[in-house]
Amino acid sequence: MRNTPVRVARWSARHPWRAIGGWFIFVIVCLGVGITVGSNAATTEDFWVGEAGRAEAMATEGGLQRKPTEHIMIYAESGPLDMAAARSAAEDLTGRMRALPEVDSVAAPILSQDGTVLRVSVVLDGAELAGRENVVPLLDQTAQVAGSHPDLVIEETGSPSISKGVNDQRGEDLALAERITLPVTIVALLAVFGSVVMASVPLLLALSSIAAALGLSMVASHLLPDPGIGTNMILLIGLAVGVDYTLFYLKREREERARADGRVSSEALVELAAATAGRAIVVSGLAVIVSTATLYLATDVIFSSLATGTILVVSVAVISSLTVLPALLVKIGQRAERRAGKKAARRARQGRPARTKPAKPETGRVFDALLRPARKHPAATLCVSVLVMLGLAAPALGMKLVDPSRDTFSRDIPAMQVYDRLNSAFPELLVKHEVVARSTPDRAPEVRRALAELGRQAQADPLFAQNAAPAVRTSADGRISVLELAVPHPAPTDEAIASLAHVRENYLPATLGTLPDVQAAVSGDVARGQDYVQHEKSKLPLVIGALLLLTFVMTVLAFRSVVIGLIGVFLNLLSAAAALGALVVVFQGTWAEGILNFDSLGAIASRVPLFLVVILFGLSMDYQVFVVSRIKEAMENGMTAQEAVLAGIARSAKVVTSAAVVMVTVFGAFVALHLTEMKQMGFCLALAVLLDALVIRMMVLPSILLLLGDRAWWPLRPARPGQATAVDARPQTQTLR
Repeated sequence: MRNTPVRVARWSARHPWRAIGGWFIFVIVCLGVGITVGSNAATTEDFWVGEAGRAEAMATEGGLQRKPTEHIMIYAESGPLDMAAARSAAEDLTGRMRALPEVDSVAAPILSQDGTVLRVSVVLDGAELAGRENVVPLLDQTAQVAGSHPDLVIEETGSPSISKGVNDQRGEDLALAERITLPVTIVALLAVFGSVVMASVPLLLALSSIAAALGLSMVASHLLPDPGIGTNMILLIGLAVGVDYTLFYLKREREERARADGRVSSEALVELAAATAGRAIVVSGLAVIVSTATLYLATDVIFSSLATGTILVVSVAVISSLTVLPALLVKIGQRAERRAGKKAARRARQGRPARTKPAKPETGRVFDALLRPARKHPAATLCVSVLVMLGLAAPALGMKLVDPSRDTFSRDIPAMQVYDRLNSAFPELLVKHEVVARSTPDRAPEVRRALAELGRQAQADPLFAQNAAPAVRTSADGRISVLELAVPHPAPTDEAIASLAHVRENYLPATLGTLPDVQAAVSGDVARGQDYVQHEKSKLPLVIGALLLLTFVMTVLAFRSVVIGLIGVFLNLLSAAAALGALVVVFQGTWAEGILNFDSLGAIASRVPLFLVVILFGLSMDYQVFVVSRIKEAMENGMTAQEAVLAGIARSAKVVTSAAVVMVTVFGAFVALHLTEMKQMGFCLALAVLLDALVIRMMVLPSILLLLGDRAWWPLRPARPGQATAVDARPQTQTLR
């Protein structure tokens, strides 16, 4: 297996056009198959967790599940409401809505308590998550009615229209992120290679890898449903690792070309790059894949989708680096050789000597300055840098988690602006708890009485809406009954959370809890979020434990050193913890709201920490593999352990930092997005990569390795010169020119 990258590169180098054509056929086939089979979207059932999930399962069993609902408000722009005109508009609206096939029912108009707003509620047909696609005709009809009654303000909101607005905004945000990241990525690559042709290769392969992964993700969604965020992750990770892997390979090929000084053919140079960078890319890609796969242990549809998207795009990026990239390098190298041959011949005819370019230093002044503290004072550098990282990590101990609800969405979405006005006029619509009970049909009257008593107790509680009488619904077969309790507080607030605790801990045990053989559970907006957060917390130890173990095993297998494995786990934990601590400082408070344009949740989105720790471990392994590979290679070439540390880091500093710039740009662009959850992810990923490249790899890692010396490679020393290794070895034959 260790020679596979070399064999693949050798075949691609000898058959470049076949490799290039085969790659683009592969991309087209992946996209074509994906578009043909389409995506399998996640359903409401896929999101059920905890007690809320059990309650919704029971309600669905009785046909009493929550349905997508839109609310249309009618009010005067200024002054009192003309009731005759408002009711005329409501009748027009009701008739239009009932004629739509997407509509299940239309409720009678309801006037707000202050008499200023008339509300028409429309229940859509179909599943709750399908409302986003079905709501468009309703919005069109509302706009037409508003045009027919210019003296009134008629506007619509609800879960379907808000979901559509969020989806539209996400699409605009992704387009913005692309406009930011692509130019900066091109500039960074031009700075590294100084050639438009060479700079375009990483971008071309990254984009084609993303295209192939998108097609494959559509196919994979038929095994693991897609909740709608897998595409975001493929774009986010795909551009970062796709450019990185290609960058490492290209940089190594150029080093070998400079070392050969025209004495080795392009085909042999590609094999040399495959024997070093190619194998490191395989190990790095496997590390990211294995790390990300631990997200499946969370048994959550969103994490499973994120893991699938990441694994697919990383796998495709690795394949592209091993197959089509060597072919492209051979064609580019042959073109460069022909041009160089023509120039040399022209100079010979003119009697001028051939030009020799002076060798460039392996590291520049900036990188030399960053490495100098570790080189001269490793112990002090290690202590100071670790203390700084721990200081950044300390705020993570005070992290609070919240499941972002629709109350946290950007107010740039028109439906969210209407949502705020709706809740101001009808506060009882803010939050609903749904108490679901299941029994035998003959006990239905008894269950309804108990639910009614629960409703009366809740009505006496100031945390619940006083102007919304609790309603009990019973299924046709009498087995399932549902009670809705209104709460006039947004879902993330302490009041709403306390009201849920009152229902579950006090009112439910005192009413339904006294009835034998009656199953009862509570769902609703607050219950969904609270149970989801608890579900994630319960899975966190399992995921983190598996992540630490697999990261350690992967590193030990790659470098044959237990100490290097322990160092890798420690450094990954350090960079992830520091980034999470900074995330808490910036997003859990309010001081940075104006700077980063967000409304603080007072907490961190519940999905962010677990996802970030897993992804950051994978990305940190990228740098760990490439840097330690160069150190190990230097030792195999006869250097002492200390000399190899300085030489290996010096040789990899520029390319690792360039790769980090690309990643920071890609992730940092997500800070400009509207969704607070995506802002938090982008900020944390960008900061973690920056800290990893500049602090961990330039200060902490070299300091540790310099202090440990040969002991870092316990129990086995790397192979001596001439021996092949699992990560870095040169091919046995070279084609000389």
